[in-house]
Formats: sequence, structure tokens, C-alpha cells
Amino acid sequence: MRKIRVLLAEDHETVRQGLKLLIDGQSDMQVVGEAGDGENAVERAQELTPDVAVLDISMPRVSGLIAARGIRTSAPGTAIVALTRYSDEAYVKELMAVGALGYVLKQSASTELLRAIRAAARGECHLDAGIAARAQPAPADRRGRAGAITAREGQVLRLMAFGHSNKDVAQTLDIAVKTVEVHKTNAMRKLGLSGRIDVIRYAILQGWLQDG
Repeated sequence: MRKIRVLLAEDHETVRQGLKLLIDGQSDMQVVGEAGDGENAVERAQELTPDVAVLDISMPRVSGLIAARGIRTSAPGTAIVALTRYSDEAYVKELMAVGALGYVLKQSASTELLRAIRAAARGECHLDAGIAARAQPAPADRRGRAGAITAREGQVLRLMAFGHSNKDVAQTLDIAVKTVEVHKTNAMRKLGLSGRIDVIRYAILQGWLQDG
């Protein structure tokens, strides 16, 4: 039986080696490459064309989200499984939007990751059991209000992530403070963010803070 060829991208070596032992211990899987950051993950995926790439979301240089985009472009035959400690709805939406087939929480049982890898190799989706219930489609009366944030809402969130106050954002974008508050509220509602920490996490996911 042909083994599922897996690329592991995780910046903590101890964690990466533990995952490698877990995956290599399966009769139907084999780790064919490793990467310690997002940029190297894209390069390794292009070089090795693995069946599945397991990506830690929080990696140096290039975030897991940006790496996922790069892999989908340079190695389109590689399925992506996101691995993270964050269960935020915004993370799930963003990773699925760029084509990830799996989303697994680090704090879950190891069997969740193995299931996700096998499902992704078959071209199927797998959401961690800890977040699957919250990822169900919204009721019909709410779907019209959900969706991607606008460019202006994104600008407001980005400035917020850098620590700017509503007044600072208003001056920077040359809009009213009340308008800033509306954009902030709408963006956070759409993305399922509940506070500044969530906004910062989302900014890291998008690579905004790295650009700054």
C-alpha cells in the first residue's frame, strides 16, 4: 500500500520531532520533509510535492496562512492540514478560504491529526471535533450579514492591531471616530472576534504585523 507522504511545518523542533514519531509510526504514513518556518514550508512543498502538508499556523518569517496560499499555488496537488492551539472562528474561516482541508487543535488527542491527514489525502475535509460544532453554517436569517470584511474594515483592524486608538485610526484614515467604531464593530462581528487579543491574533495570521 502506498504511504501518505507528509510534510511537517512546525517551528518548535521538539514538537516537530514528536509529530514525526507519531506520523512515521503509522503504517500508512511517512514524513518526507520538515520545515521550521512558513517560507521554508513553501519551498519544501514545491520541491517534494507531498500528499499532505501539516502547517503550524504561528510560524516565524511567514505565517501558516500565507504559507498555505503559497503551497496552493506552487504545489496544488498538496492537501493542507492546519495545526494550531487557536480555535477562533476567524482562523478556521481564513484557512478554509485558502483551500485547507483540515483544521486541528494542538490540545486535542493525536488521533485528530491522524484522521485529518487521512481525510485530506482523500480530498476530504476534517475539522477538529472541538470546533466542528461551532463551524456549522449560520441560520438563514444570519447568512446575509456574514461574509468577508471590506477593505476599509481591514484597514481599521490592521491599525488596531498595531495598538492605535480609535482617534488615531480616524486621523490616519481621515474619517470620523464614530465611523471607525462602526467599521471595527462590523469587522469583528463578521470574523467572530471578541476583543483586542483576537484582533492581534488575526493580524498575525494575515501577516500584517510581520509587514510592519
